[in-house]
Amino acid sequence: MYRYVLGTKMAEDLKRYEELIEEAKNIRGVSLRQDAWRRLKKNRAAFLAMIFLGMVAFLSFFTPFLPLQAPRQVDTSRQKMSCCMSPLFYESLKIPGDPGVDPLHDPLEEGFGRLGPVSHFMLQARVKIFGRWSLNSLCGTDKLGRDVLSRIFWGSRFSLVVGLVATIVSLFIGITYGAISGYCGGKVDNLMMRAVDVLYSIPFFFIVIFLITVLDAKEFREILSSWGINRVTVFFFVVGAIYWLTMARVVRGQVMSLKNEQFIEAARVVGAGPLRIIFHHLVPNLMSVAVIYLTLTIPNVMLFEAFLSFIGLGVEPPDISWGMLTRDGLDVITPVNIDWWLVVYPSMALALTLFALNFLGDGLRDALDPKQQK
Repeated sequence: MYRYVLGTKMAEDLKRYEELIEEAKNIRGVSLRQDAWRRLKKNRAAFLAMIFLGMVAFLSFFTPFLPLQAPRQVDTSRQKMSCCMSPLFYESLKIPGDPGVDPLHDPLEEGFGRLGPVSHFMLQARVKIFGRWSLNSLCGTDKLGRDVLSRIFWGSRFSLVVGLVATIVSLFIGITYGAISGYCGGKVDNLMMRAVDVLYSIPFFFIVIFLITVLDAKEFREILSSWGINRVTVFFFVVGAIYWLTMARVVRGQVMSLKNEQFIEAARVVGAGPLRIIFHHLVPNLMSVAVIYLTLTIPNVMLFEAFLSFIGLGVEPPDISWGMLTRDGLDVITPVNIDWWLVVYPSMALALTLFALNFLGDGLRDALDPKQQK
């Protein structure tokens, strides 16, 4: 009787086990990345902001291919033309190879300046597809007859690259500094963090202006030019070097909470050294924090670049940025002539991009850190 009951129970347990196996086969696991993407898509503001930023990046990259007037092409017959005064098409571009046109002085080529191989290929493809036709100035023209919309698209390249590169520089410095400080602890941590406190007390805004002004002097500019360094390169590293302090503190706190976890102890047991533990085990677990910091710092850097360009210490002509376009618009506004489109459209482009980056940063923070959700 006992053996019969035991055999019956084992058969029932085996049947239940097989049912659980079949049920488990029908359940698909969700990775952390997939779960974060699902939560991000539910955040409508962040998802729309990501789509908008993708459109801005797409238009800035494919500007040479778009049928627009070249951003540097001057046409004095169309000075200060508002968007309401423009016809639909504009026909002044010449195609190399046309009778009576010098291919070395094509206005379309000169209107873009020096181009990389990819941009040059897109420009040639645009000429073959659209020829000399281009959409007219949908956002008006400036005091030299240059298309404002084309200049906004072309200037977005510099503004976006400045924000991204300077933020990546600050990200690299902050993660490295904070991870080493948090992992070492003790006197090393105290010394490194007191150095951060001292740097926090320095008015970096005035220091950046001072450095850019000094390095822009003729003697320093010649020395830097011989090394292939221009004001833009200096700007990248100077601005990137002042935004790493907050990141260093955040990373230090995260590392101090992770360095005593079991996977770190296991890495020590198998003989991993401090640098390998920091950069192969701790830093990869901080990527979510780094991504959030990246999206929240880019707006600050872009706004700082726009301000420096606005006061004449940022990008130099003939290069274009959104801050420089706004400054050029204010220069020509007088009580007699209020050319509003020269200020409104570049300012709107900058403001909408900063709003989108902030919304995306908040959405990524909620998606990558489920603990912050209710």
